[in-house]
Amino acid sequence: MDELGALRVELRQPGPVPLEVSLAVEDGELLALVGPSGSGKTTILRAIAGLYRARHQYIACCREVWADSARGLHLSPRRRRVGFLFQDYALFPHLSALANIEIALALRSRGERRQRARELLAAVRLAGLEHRRPHELSGGQRQRVALARALAREPRVLLLDEPFSAVDQVTRRRLERELVLLRQRLPVPTLLVTHNLEEAARLADRICVLHHGRTLQVAPPQEILNRPASSLVARLVDLANIFEGRVREHRDGRTWLSWRGQCLEARLQPAFAPGSRVFWVVPPGFIVMHRRDRPSRGERENPVSGTIAELVALGETTHVALALGADGARLHFSVPSHVARRNALVPGAALRVSLLADGIHLMEA
Repeated sequence: MDELGALRVELRQPGPVPLEVSLAVEDGELLALVGPSGSGKTTILRAIAGLYRARHQYIACCREVWADSARGLHLSPRRRRVGFLFQDYALFPHLSALANIEIALALRSRGERRQRARELLAAVRLAGLEHRRPHELSGGQRQRVALARALAREPRVLLLDEPFSAVDQVTRRRLERELVLLRQRLPVPTLLVTHNLEEAARLADRICVLHHGRTLQVAPPQEILNRPASSLVARLVDLANIFEGRVREHRDGRTWLSWRGQCLEARLQPAFAPGSRVFWVVPPGFIVMHRRDRPSRGERENPVSGTIAELVALGETTHVALALGADGARLHFSVPSHVARRNALVPGAALRVSLLADGIHLMEA
């Protein structure tokens, strides 16, 4: 295995936690691990930290091999210099914020421990709260203490296991901002486990989609959301507009698709042979609603008609579910709420939309 780069991880075993994982994370990169519960996300972090030993494993960081089952090598967690931030903070309740951080500095003299712990608390904006115990701190403050403790080890890798799930939305946004600033100061490989896809898309350079311990796709967030590797990936990241069709031909730099009795124009995808059955997806951002009073010329691309089955206004955005026929097929998209009002959108109303060809992505059936 190539050892160049910051972090390389290979984990394989049939059980008890199935794993078929191959990951590479560079210096300064944040890789988000997403997938349903039981897909192995936390187990991967524990294996990197040395807290879990997979049957077949190879873990290397900064050209140093931490684990290699072929050679019987398995460095202890203390020797790996990993910063691990847990969902439940994992702070010692009977110790002050300062003392919780000093524990991670055990190899230094007492005076050095105290000085460095104070510096780290100041770095996470908790100066003056050194002597408070965890129960005297807010959720966001406890998480920042945990972050300072993770940084105390001067980590080569930062592991974040749903670090923001136990705080309110306002605190979550603040902590996300602090994580971005931290990455600017500490350019180490970072892995983030999260169930929140929007959070992953905001924070991550790349997303790894996992299912039953297997790596399905690793790519930048927009590629995952716009061009999923399979219909399974599309469903796991909650893409709603997944349909089945058949490739008709490749012509004029486009791929043409038969679907529900009409011919759709899609971007050229020659890997799919004419006549083959495929799944295809169109993200909501590639669906253009026709104005009901005056359709424009640009709305002729893949026009689709339907009836509004559901209309949900959430603040400045209105979500529309368009029923395409009696078989229950629906097309989901969103429009600004003022556009919905201007076009008098109501349940039961007829509506036409266009599916932009560049957004239609084919997947094997």
